[in-house]
Amino acid sequence: MKKLIILFSVLVTTVISSFGQGAPEYGSGMKINVNQDGSKFIRFITWNQIWFRSSQMNPGTTVGGEAATNSVDIGARRLRFLAYAQLSKRYMVIAHWGINNQTFVNGGGSGTTGTGPYGAGKKPQIFFHDAWNEYHLVLPSKENKNSSLSVGAGLHYFMGISRMTQASTLNFMTIDSPIFNWATVDVADQFVRQFGIFAKGKLNKFEYRLAINKPFSTNTPPVNATDASKATAVDNSGNSKWVKTGYLEYQFWDTESNLLPFKVGTYLGTKKVFNLGAGFYSQPKGTKSQLNGTLSSHDINLVAVDAFLDLPVGKKERNMAFTAYTGLFNYNFGPNYLRNVGIMNVGVADANYKGSDKLLSGAGNAQPMIGTGSIFYTQAGLLLPKTKEKPKLRVQPFTAYTMKNFEALPTAVSNFDIGANWLIDGHHAKITTQYAIRPGVEVTSGNKKSLGEFIMQLQVYL
Repeated sequence: MKKLIILFSVLVTTVISSFGQGAPEYGSGMKINVNQDGSKFIRFITWNQIWFRSSQMNPGTTVGGEAATNSVDIGARRLRFLAYAQLSKRYMVIAHWGINNQTFVNGGGSGTTGTGPYGAGKKPQIFFHDAWNEYHLVLPSKENKNSSLSVGAGLHYFMGISRMTQASTLNFMTIDSPIFNWATVDVADQFVRQFGIFAKGKLNKFEYRLAINKPFSTNTPPVNATDASKATAVDNSGNSKWVKTGYLEYQFWDTESNLLPFKVGTYLGTKKVFNLGAGFYSQPKGTKSQLNGTLSSHDINLVAVDAFLDLPVGKKERNMAFTAYTGLFNYNFGPNYLRNVGIMNVGVADANYKGSDKLLSGAGNAQPMIGTGSIFYTQAGLLLPKTKEKPKLRVQPFTAYTMKNFEALPTAVSNFDIGANWLIDGHHAKITTQYAIRPGVEVTSGNKKSLGEFIMQLQVYL
């Protein structure tokens, strides 16, 4: 840990020393106007998020074939590129592609393994995250600037449930999303996207997003249970039924842009926002369980309510701001449904481990993440005031708490995160440091266990 602190201090010092050289204003970004007034344009956005981590591994973990209780690594959480074209007032096309979660041992292209040019973790496959067309049926007018209606179709991010479900990955306040908000991630969706038809719009302070999607087919075989209380639902939809999903929100103060679906995590004092929202996701026969040889199908019904606050505080010239988000999620995937997830998990189970402290979540940094039950989540942060001295590095400390009460677990479990954003040029160039405590439940005793992970992220986006 001392080495991590020293490295972090060197990086921050380097940033502060170089900041005095200045940075050009971001302006409208990488934008190509195709007419004189700029109403027709093509916009490009690119970003990367590099993670440096020191993680406690779950008991019974190996990394690269060697037993490990801790792991220190560096990898790419996201490397992305997005382009959208507004070539008429009514028509827009968007494409978004890139990679995620490449580490030194995994995240590589399909079939990469072992040693050599196509070894483990190498040459990941670039894929489309979003690809859709959109037509604006109702445009804002002089009489009513805040009313609009657009419809579109394709591989899209309008997935309902919550604000966090449609979060932008460019301007998180914490180092990342809490992940459970993407309830079907890489199971019934393609990295939180599904093919479908959507409608979005505004009616004064009211914003709505509705979609009908065809989820990706799943076929995980359920384990045959002989006790009804032990029957466990798994993702098995076969010829999947259409999903109905949506998110409805009332924006009390400043209204937010809905040109793109990505919800801002923190405005850093540039807006005064207070929103209340509610969302849902419903898929008939999305999971199956098996009891005494008989298969049963279960509907997936997910709902959430949430609130978001971004409030400038103090004197305007100090540019302080308080940001908070709270959400209550109720998930029903069927009986005892549970997914354990580890972000950029470099660990695998040690087949020779004989300890009695193995966790239900498995190896590496996996934890109980998504399941039938309820989740409470809250985060809060404070953008500290500007200083008169140079360099004008901004600091935003934050904290977050998650409580998960899943049917499949013998007890409720909690996550706790604390950290800070070191804002060099707003979200365009920042370093984020976070210490996270994740939960685990022992297989044998059912006792709870806590493990820690320190992450430092370097982000740049243009």
